Formats: sequence, structure tokens, C-alpha cells
Amino acid sequence: MGPILSAIRGPADVKALPAEKLPALAAEIREEIVRTVGANGGHLASNLGVVELTIALLRVFDPPADSVLFDVSHQCYAWKLLTGRADRFCTLRRTNGLAGFQKRSESPCDAFGSGHAGNALSAALGLAAARDRLGGAGAVVAVVGDASIANGVSLEALNNVRETASRLLLVLNDNEMSIGRPTGALSRAFGRMLASPRYNRWKAAIEDYGVRRLRMGWMREHYHAFESRLKSLFTRRNNTIFEQLGLRYVGPVDGHDLPALEGAFRALKDSPVPVVLHVATQKGRGYAPAERDPEPWHGPAPFDPATGLPLKKPDGVSWSAVFGGELEKIAETDARVHAVVAGMAAGTGLSGFARTYPRRFRDVGICEEHQLTFAAGLAAGGLRPVAAVYATFFQRSVDAMVHDAALQGLPVVLALDRAGVVPGDGATHHGIFDIALLRPIPGVAVLAPRTPAELAAMLRFALSLPGPSAIRYPRGTAPDDRGTAAAAALPPVRLGRAVELSRTREKPEVAIWTLGPQDAWAAELAALLEARGAGSVHVDARFAKPVDAALLREEAAAGVRVVCTFEDAARTGGFGEGVRDAVSDLPAPPRVVSFGWPDAFVPHASSRDDLLAAFKLTPADAAAAVLAAL
Repeated sequence: MGPILSAIRGPADVKALPAEKLPALAAEIREEIVRTVGANGGHLASNLGVVELTIALLRVFDPPADSVLFDVSHQCYAWKLLTGRADRFCTLRRTNGLAGFQKRSESPCDAFGSGHAGNALSAALGLAAARDRLGGAGAVVAVVGDASIANGVSLEALNNVRETASRLLLVLNDNEMSIGRPTGALSRAFGRMLASPRYNRWKAAIEDYGVRRLRMGWMREHYHAFESRLKSLFTRRNNTIFEQLGLRYVGPVDGHDLPALEGAFRALKDSPVPVVLHVATQKGRGYAPAERDPEPWHGPAPFDPATGLPLKKPDGVSWSAVFGGELEKIAETDARVHAVVAGMAAGTGLSGFARTYPRRFRDVGICEEHQLTFAAGLAAGGLRPVAAVYATFFQRSVDAMVHDAALQGLPVVLALDRAGVVPGDGATHHGIFDIALLRPIPGVAVLAPRTPAELAAMLRFALSLPGPSAIRYPRGTAPDDRGTAAAAALPPVRLGRAVELSRTREKPEVAIWTLGPQDAWAAELAALLEARGAGSVHVDARFAKPVDAALLREEAAAGVRVVCTFEDAARTGGFGEGVRDAVSDLPAPPRVVSFGWPDAFVPHASSRDDLLAAFKLTPADAAAAVLAAL
């Protein structure tokens, strides 16, 4: 770690640092972020873009007395380094190490936890209202990205700011990116504000003349009144979206100009009315590969900082790529097929689809509720929409699935990427609640492929259904079995029908039912049981809903005494409960031993194996439980 950064123990040290050393501090922070993300993986480009912004915040504000919230907090690495966690930064995203997001239990400087877009402004407004009610004096700052401000929750909060709190600072971090390029009218409006050359020339000239040196309150007021008139003249009233909502708009400010940022924060810290400070930053700044193309550097796997090359070559094809490629093939012969994403075309494997079928691709921005209801509207209009979203973000669109898709029986296909645990990102990003959220909804089929070939077949099957469905698949890679003899031998996908894969004995006592790509787990469990004298049959459930009750009954009639289920999802309300329900009315039902994530928030870790061991979900744990049940 660099000499300046290594001496920083907390916000007080940042304040005490001479201004001439701040650029060197910023460079050291970037070097440490690149080195740590290179080793551990994580969010890179977004964090590199807010280094000066973070330094300026800590030069002016006083956490934890002042509350600073980041949206979605995947740009808080510099914040962690400068608020007393530099000595542990090398543990980022590792088992028992620092989280990749703000986390209240990790530091008193983390005012509010966040891993999903759109919540910072609402939470900041709540903190400000609580402060006013209790007679506090601390400032409240929400740092919100230009893509997150268009999220429905952010817009709902904007509608309530003026009536709820007087002192609140919204820092609009405009880097012209979310995970990919942002879309929509708000993004275009921000671009017009930033791109007015006449306004920016006049503003720079005035500030260079000496406004930055103004410290008297009445002088700042005169300057900002003049600045407001200047903006209205040159930016054609693009800023009025905020000012009509009762927020004062200031900016744009260069987000990498430390004196300008610090001066703006000092001028606005005690503003008696809510303020929007528009800051322009560069995503990926300071690391050439990320500057050139920030999208693939949003959340890279471990890489060599010197070359930018990944440390580990993928040993298969990504589930996202299989999904996106198969959807393109289907679209070749079915013009009704449309793809809808919520701000992450590349992350869901749909960049190719977007290029090939631009008029049949819609990116609605980070607005998952709108994404699903929009897809339902497409379906009501006669199209066959596929809404691709990370499983963790689907949580925000459950009502839309119930009210707008399922209730009306509309054929929306929900593609749930990153289903299951995602160890490095942790509790905010584990996609483990989708099955429990979907199972109670009438008429929704929930599918889970175990191989790429099965995913391709399930996608075609889902698009043939008359009503809504969801396909869940994990993050990462899998051996590509498409075009192989094994793929050709796969039974066709039929609604609610499971597939038997293997047996250790002709008449097994144990049925191992797995959901998704769990072959290695099941094979190890079967071997452990066989070594203890218990035969087993391994079944690929294929569907979390409906469960293949007929096959379960056949197995029970043939002598199966224990059914062991395993799902990379929450056990409560999950697939295992569906199996238990399916056999509950049998005269002598088999015992059901369910394995899945417990009724707790699963933390981040270095690997999935670490999490399985920590929560006693290994094949050895399952073998012990099954043998006890026998």
C-alpha cells in the first residue's frame, strides 16, 4: 500500500492531509483497488470513477456524525479504504473479510447498507426526517448514479423530498454508465446538461476568477443565485426537473477536480433547502483497460493488473451466453420473440441479441418492476417476451409477476440469471429467494436446467407455454454438452416431469432429488451412502414447480424410504417443501430430508464450498442426515 494511504486511519487523517498530497492519495487508492480486485474479483470501474469524489466528501463531511450513503454502494471501495478499513482491504469479498458493499455492521461510517439500485435517496430521506424529528444536526448525503436516479424507488423519493426534509444533499454521479450504457429520457437530459459548452466555459471562467475562494455565506448565496440564472440561460432549463420538485440544482462539477468538489461540498453543506449537486465522473478512471471499455470491467473476476488478462481461464461456457445464444436462434424463426433487460444486456448474455435484433430488444434501465409489467404488456399485445434479470433483482418485481403476468395468464418468460449463491457479492446478491417467491403464485412454472443443453431445451419449452414461466440458472460456467450424444439422449421437456439419471442399486432406499446443476454433489452423496450400505437413485427434478408427484409416488411404492432434496435456494418455501407436500398424502410417505440455504441471510465468502461447509450443506452432512432418517 502506498505511503500516504497506509498512514490514513480514518476521516480525520483525510482532513488533515495537505491539499497538495491529495492527487497522490487518489493515485494510491486506485492502485490499491486495482491490485485487490485483481486478486479477489469485485467491482472495479465504478470504484475507480469516484476516488476524488470520496476524498472530497471526507474532507468536508464528518462520518458517522454525518451520514453518507452510496447507491448502489458498489462504488464504496475508496470509502472503505479511508474510513478505517485499509488494513483489512486485502480481505475484500473473502470469507470473514470485508463486504463488497456498504454494511452497517461493518463500520459506523456505513450509514445504510445497499446492494440494489435506487434505495439511497429514500433511505437518506428517512435519515434526514429522523434527524429533524430528534433534533439532530448531522448532514445527510446520498451519492446516486445517473442510472440509479431513474429507478422507480428513486423517483418516488424525489417526489417526497421537499415535503419531508429541509437539509439533504443528493450527489448525482453522472458517468454515463450503469453496468452498461444507460437508457431513457433522464439519461439524455443529464447528457444535455453536461454537454452545454457555452455554460461550462462561462462557469469555469467565473470559478477560476475566484469564486472557489469565497467562504462568506452571503457571498456564496449571491454566486449560486447567479449560477442558477446562468444554467437556465445555457442549459435550456434541463435542470428544471429537479427545481420544479423543490430541489436546488448545482453543477455540473468535474468529479475529478478535487478543489472544485471540495469547494462545492463546503458551499452546499449547510444549505437550508435540499440540493442536487451534478458531478461528472469517468467510470474506470486511472486504469487504461477500464477507461477504454468500462462495461466488461464493471465486475471482473480475478485478473492480472499488468496485462488485464483473467487469472483463470473459463473451463466451459457461461450460462448467460448459452441463454443469449439460444434466444437468438429461436428469434430467427419466431418474430414474436422479444428480449427485455433492466440495465444489463451484457450481464444477462443478450448483447448479441441486441445487435442482431435491435427492434426486438428493450433495455428499460434499472427498473425491474417496469421491466416485468412492460413484458406483460408485450405479451398482452401478442408478442412472446423474455425478461432477463438477475435472480436477486427479481425480488423487486414480484408484485408485477403476480398482478400483471400470472393473474392474467400472460406468457412472459422470466430468465433468472445468477440464481443461487454468488459468494463474493454476498447477502445482497445471493439469488436464493426466487423459488420461495414464485412457488405460491398460481399458474407459474419454475424450471431449473442442470446442463447447457437442458437450458436451451427449457427455453424453447417455456416459450411454448400459454402462461408465465421462470427459468433459473447459476452464475459461472458449465461444460458445454450441446451437440453431444448425451444432449441428444435427453428426454424432451414436459411440464412437471422429472428425469431419473442414475442408480447405485436396482431397488434403492434413498432418492436424491436435485434441482439444477448439482450432479457432483449428488454423486458424492450417492457414493457415501453406498459405502454405508444404502442404495440410491439420482433424479433431476427439472421443475421446482410443478413437482413430479407421480414419480415420487412410484419411488415410494418401489421401496424408497427417504427422499433427499438439494437446491441452491432458500429451504423455507422452496423446492424441498414442494416435494414434502407432494408425498404428504401417501399412506406411508417417505421421509423428506431437505437441503438448501437456511432461514438466515447468507454472508459473502471466498467460494461456494466455503458456504456449503459453513452451513452444513456438504454431501457428508447430507449423508449423515439421510442415514439417521433411515
